[in-house]
Parts: sequence; C-alpha cells; structure tokens
Amino acid sequence: MSTPHLSSAVMTHPVRLGQAKELAARLRLDHLVVDPDPHGPPSALRTALLAWAAADPEAGHHLVVQDDVDAPAELLEIVARAAARFPDEALVFYTNWHARNGATARLAALAGATWVRAVPDEFTPSLAVCLPTPTAAAFRAFARDSDERHDDELFSVFFRGRGRMSLLAVPNIVEHIGTSSINGHAAQGIRLAVCPTPATDATPLLARGRVLEEPGWIPYMRYGEGYIRLVGQEEGPDGGRGHHRWRQALPATGLTEEAIRAARDTHLPEGVAAEVARTFGRPFAEELWTHCLLLGHQAAHAARRLAGAADDVPTDALDRMRHSAVATAGPAGLPPERRPEAGPDEVRAMTALSWSAIRAGERLRLG
Repeated sequence: MSTPHLSSAVMTHPVRLGQAKELAARLRLDHLVVDPDPHGPPSALRTALLAWAAADPEAGHHLVVQDDVDAPAELLEIVARAAARFPDEALVFYTNWHARNGATARLAALAGATWVRAVPDEFTPSLAVCLPTPTAAAFRAFARDSDERHDDELFSVFFRGRGRMSLLAVPNIVEHIGTSSINGHAAQGIRLAVCPTPATDATPLLARGRVLEEPGWIPYMRYGEGYIRLVGQEEGPDGGRGHHRWRQALPATGLTEEAIRAARDTHLPEGVAAEVARTFGRPFAEELWTHCLLLGHQAAHAARRLAGAADDVPTDALDRMRHSAVATAGPAGLPPERRPEAGPDEVRAMTALSWSAIRAGERLRLG
C-alpha cells in the first residue's frame, strides 16, 4: 500500500493567527489560510472554502485542520496512511465527546472497532478532515453559493447527497483546545475529543483496526439526560434532528423499562452512585448509569457482528482506547455549565459508575 501525496492547510482568523502559525510550523502543514473577511459576519465556511481550494494540484488527498486544535507531530504520517487504506473516503480525525457522532464513536470503541461510519442526521465534526482532492473540489462547488455559515453542517448535507457519510477515526489523535468560538459555539462549553489517544496507540489501530459500518440504535446524552438515536431516524420529517428520550425510544430497541429497572436494582453500585450524586445530583447519576447500561448492551451486539472481521492490532492499545472512550462519557453527559466541576475525583467516580453499567448492559437481555 503506497502512501498518497497529501497536502494540508490550517484555517484561521486573524485573532488566532499566532496560534495558527505555531500549529502549522509544528505539524509541518503546507498552507495557512486566513478568513478573507474577518470583520464580516462569522462564517467558518467562508474560510473553509479557501482552505479546501489550497489543495496542491498533484495531491491525491487534502487535509484541513482548524486553528484551535492540538495534534501529535506524526499527524501527517497517520493521516496519509489512513488515506492510503481508505482512498475514496472522507476521513474525520476528531469527534466531539457530547455529540451523536461522539456517542457513535464511543459505542464503536467498546465494540472493538477503530473506524465507524458517521450518522447522517448530525453535523460532521470538521476540526480535522481529510478528503480525496476530487471530493474536496466537489464540496467547494457544492458549497460555493450556500447561505450556510457552518462548514460542519454543510459537510453532512453534501455527504448525505452522495449517499455515504464520513468515516470517523475512533481513536482521536486531534484534540480541541479552549472554549472560545469564533463561529458561535461557546455556549456548548468545554468540548473535547470523545476518545483521546496517543499517536503510539492510534497508529496501528487506525492502520489495521476494524470498521463498524452500522452500529444500530445509539444511546447518547445531552444536557444531563439520556436519549436514543434510532435506526433510520434521518428519514423523519425533521431530517432526524429531533431528540428521543430513552424511555420514549425504548420500545424500538426490544428492551423494556422493567428490564432496565431490574438491572439497576441488581447492579447499580450504590456507593459510587452516591459519590457522583454528591456533586451532580442523584438524577444525573442514575441517568448516566442507565445511558451506559444501554451503551454496553448495544456495544456487545456490535462486537458480535464484528467478530468475523480480521484485524491485527495490539490488544493493549485497543483496551486503552476503550477506557479512554468510557472516561469521557460522564463529563460529556453533563450540562455545559457543570462540566468545569468535573475534576479528577469526579471523573474517576463517573468512570467507575459508567463501567459498572456497561458490564451490566453486556448481560442485559431483550424483552
């Protein structure tokens, strides 16, 4: 498998120009693209179009990263190898911990997959995306006259129209830094990677790990409450953008509230739950446990579907990836204003609570 010619760019705004220059130099990125209308209405798409146009003519793939990220020195090598493995795919190397796609990646990690297909009813995380250069040109043509200002939203519209969403790298080698947002996302609070993974582990996982194409229904949390994304939800009248509380969606999963209640009564660790509840309240502790119960159940189903797929990855790296994904479940599930309260002790307690639920979920029966 030959390594493709990969060109790259970082997109930025003048207020972050120094940060972007440092990032470009450290990661050896080819181009620095600055917002052409920095005093105009905020628009990530305006700058993104120029960043995608910066693809070198001879390059087979082009990588665009945003200025508010951190990444390892090996980023270009890892991305190039991934592009060689998946030459026709749109590849995403960062996924938000609190989004539906983040929940999809977390489920995939527990199932033992290192790539997962993005859901079609949510934005495409665009902090670090690699496209084949023909796809980049097609996206520019598609987006050129759009009134949309969010490139991540338009990416999803574009990919849906082509019938294939992006592939998400489950081990995230790119991390978001800071909480400010030029494009109006600051209200979302602390936004971090769902599965932060060092390059030493991510390299073999992304090069040889399994791909989860269809995870089925997906449990996720937002603002302290549990939800379920149902299979085919994108076909609804709102394009699937609505949210279904887990109790409302449960009948479509084959599970019952009685089964959930029985599992909680049997397996919920009261001491750990009380520890989480002291800071974040009993309702959140129980909601997090239920969410992870559903997560463990569905991840076990996905793992069985993947069982016949060959891979050749270090089992210790795969295990660390799983633990990384579970460690973000609690903080990501909190309301944005509560996330700063999640210090090391709080994260440890939430992670212990999450694992107890995941293990119980793996044994949860339908009906």
